[in-house]
Amino acid sequence: MKVILTKDLEHLGKAGAMVEVKPGYGRNYLLPRALALPATEKNVRQLEHTKAGILASASKHKANMDAQAKKLSAIELKFTRKVGEQNKLFGSVTSKDVYEQLSSKGFEIDRKQIHLPEPLKELGTHEVEVKLHSDVSAKLKVTIGAEQ
Repeated sequence: MKVILTKDLEHLGKAGAMVEVKPGYGRNYLLPRALALPATEKNVRQLEHTKAGILASASKHKANMDAQAKKLSAIELKFTRKVGEQNKLFGSVTSKDVYEQLSSKGFEIDRKQIHLPEPLKELGTHEVEVKLHSDVSAKLKVTIGAEQ
């Protein structure tokens, strides 16, 4: 099934690209979420007509994400947790904890954008990657301290 992407998708391509996908993926995921349009003759002609607008909005979105990445890189999140023997945490700091603290500080990001391979289970300063755009990511400092 051929579709025209309306948004940048990491594993498929940029907005405005015509890609071939499996019919179920296109019909059940891309089309209902308005991530793509079917590649009909009418949509292809319309794409050529609106391609400049799509590219302009994509570059504007990327510039906004660059600015947000700079703000995120300057922030340090602090968490306090109970600590056991050998400075091991009772529990951990997860992407949900990072998301909640970022949203309380006014950052509007999706929880899925926070890439934390494993929950943080040790005291100290850690770097957490926040992927804002396919080309833009920010490194966020997360400090975990012992609860008094």
